[in-house]
This record gives sequence, structure tokens and C-alpha cells, in this order.
Amino acid sequence: MVTGRRARMVATADDHKVTAAELFFDLVFVYAITQVTALMAASPTPTRVVGAMVVLALLWWCWCCFAWLGNVVRADSGALFGVLVTVMAVVFVVSLAVPELFAEDTGGLPLPLVFVVSYGLVRVLHLVSYRIATPGDTALHRTLRRTALLSVVPPLALLLAGCAYDGVPRLLLWLGAVVLDYGGIYVTGGSGWRITAPGHFAERHGLIVIIALGESIVAMGVGVADFPLTVAVIGACAAGLLLSAGLWALYFRRFGEPAEHRLGALDGDDRTRFARDVYTFLHLPLVAGVVLCALGMKKVLTQVADTGHYGLAEPLHGTVAWSLTGGVGVFLLGAAAITLRSSGRRPTALLVGGAAGLAAGPLVQRVPALVALALLAAAVLALVFAHGRGAADAEEGGADADADTDAGAEPASAAGS
Repeated sequence: MVTGRRARMVATADDHKVTAAELFFDLVFVYAITQVTALMAASPTPTRVVGAMVVLALLWWCWCCFAWLGNVVRADSGALFGVLVTVMAVVFVVSLAVPELFAEDTGGLPLPLVFVVSYGLVRVLHLVSYRIATPGDTALHRTLRRTALLSVVPPLALLLAGCAYDGVPRLLLWLGAVVLDYGGIYVTGGSGWRITAPGHFAERHGLIVIIALGESIVAMGVGVADFPLTVAVIGACAAGLLLSAGLWALYFRRFGEPAEHRLGALDGDDRTRFARDVYTFLHLPLVAGVVLCALGMKKVLTQVADTGHYGLAEPLHGTVAWSLTGGVGVFLLGAAAITLRSSGRRPTALLVGGAAGLAAGPLVQRVPALVALALLAAAVLALVFAHGRGAADAEEGGADADADTDAGAEPASAAGS
């Protein structure tokens, strides 16, 4: 326990579980992810989609900062809970600004500046809280200083510079800030940081994946708002739910659990690097993929429900056609990278599925939107089976190899005796 006038925070233990305070903290990110989808849906162009992914990457960083901190100090302990509530308020303000971040004139406060200042405040609160919570950890304090110098100050400078421009120049400056931010964490993230409770850390990231999947369901509901309920709408909703269920099954039944086991088997800096790579970096494509797919699902439901403007044979067009399957492709490639990093096994089914998803945009524009959604759901469910069977075969092959090794070692042992 850390006590004293500077802080009243409670250290975690190896068996630490997700607290109610952390679940409460996640609520504001539910809204933030919804707003990222709204940012894309307002003007679904390639430039706007890239901008939304930049915004999502910055919001993801805000969430990850406190996932790491909550693994070292209990989030429901007095001082840290106060920080979390403060961050919730700041992120909520950020979320309000997200849909109009790339609009030229919105009136009121300058939204890009509000977004950047709020983001900077969250990063500073994270570093200060980490410093207060670990008064005797000199290695961590050195890492915190390096993080501030490499991953906070330079990116914030680029973000602030971007506020002075509109359109593509702002997007490029902000994209550069994200590259610097993530690159700085990669450089400084190999030592100093701690993962005290592997199970807690994995559970936190599993919950944020569920939040993203929940956004895909919300997007479908928003897509059919104010339209009559028809058989076609029910069918489209069923297909969308099956698609979300397939992505859920891939994560929680196929590659999420092996990653958690691997994290728990490591220790020291090896555990830190694995957590950085698999959870901080490679979970972002999972969330981004679901958000992209949600944009396509929302448009499918709108077209199916709005019979006054669309026929059932109408396909998706433009960027949203790509986002439907491309989002799943991004998710699958992220899953493949996690599997490779966790086990060293090449996940062929995930790689092929991810590449196919990224390349399927032109095909989506040639078939009815409802058919495209149904086929995509069926393909993901088939992939759940294929990836599970491949993993089982690999485990069986490994077990047979171990058995052969043991059998071959026995006669040699006997001969030696």
C-alpha cells in the first residue's frame, strides 16, 4: 500500500481483477467510439476515414495509459479514482468535439484546439499519477521522463500545429503526431513499466473489444432509426449480429486466451514488451477494424430500411463498401499478428481472410448490400471453425512431437543406466 500526504493509492497483487471503477471509466469510451463512427458517417470519404482512424488512435492511447496504471494501482483507491473521474470528464468533452473535428467552421469554441488540449491533459495526468503512485521506483521514473520527452512533448507540438490548418494539412500533422507518439512508446516501452496482474491486463483489453463490438450493434440500431420494421430489416440485423458474434468468437475462443496465457508465463521486461506489442499496439487494429466494419453495417441497415430511396438489390458504394469487409480484414490481420507474436505459429486462415477482406471492396459494390452482409457473416463464422481446427492440429502435432522425443529419450536413458 502506498500512503502519505502525496498519495493514497493501493498497490495491486498478482490476482488483481477488474474493478467497478474501471468499468465505470470505460463508459465514456463507449461514447467516444460511437462518435468516431459518427465522424466517418457524416462524410464517408477516404480522407475522412483516415482522419477518424487518427482520432481513434489518440483516444486509444488515452484508454491504454490508464489500463497500464490500473494494473499497478487499484483504480478504486481514493486518489486514483479521483483522477479517473477527471479523465472521464475530459474525454467526454473530447468526444463531443469528435464529429466536427475536420469541419471548417462550427461556431463556438475551436474544436481541434479543445481536442488537443484535452488530450494533452490526459497524458500529463497519466504521467503524474504514475509518478505519485510509485515513489521508490527509480527505473520507472526514468522511463516516465523518457516518455514525456519522446512520446508526449513532440506529438503535442505537432497536434497544436495542426490546429492552425484545415483539411489535409491538419490530417498529415496529426498523423505525424501519432507516428511519433507510438514510436516513442516503442522506444521507451521495453523496460521500467510493470505488469503486476497479467489476468487483469488481459481482461481489461477483452472488455474494450466487447465495447467496440457493442458499437457495431449500436450502429445497426442507429441505421434503422425512424424507419419501419420489415422482414428485410430483421434479416439484416440477424446477419449483423452473426458477424459480431463471429468476431467475438475469434477473439475469446481462438486467439485471446493463448495471448493471456503467454503474458502470464513471461516476467520482467519480456512480459512488458509482450504486453506493449500484443495489447497496446496490436489490439488497436482489432478495435479499428470493428469500428470500420460498423460504418458499413450502419449503411447496410439504412439502405435495407429506407425503401423509399433504395431497393433491396442496391449495393453499397464508395468508401462504405470497402469499410464493411475492409474493417473485418483489418481485424483479422491484427488477430494474425497477435497469434504470431503469442505462439510463433503462422495463422494462415487469418492471413488469407484478412487479405481477402481488404481486397473485397469492388465485389461488395456489385452485390446487394444485404447479401454482402450475409456472405461476410458466413465467411467469418467459417473462419472461426477453420482457425480453431488449424490451432487444434498444431497443438496435436506439438504433442506428438513431444511424445516422440520422450519415447526416443527412454531407450537412451536405459542404455546409459
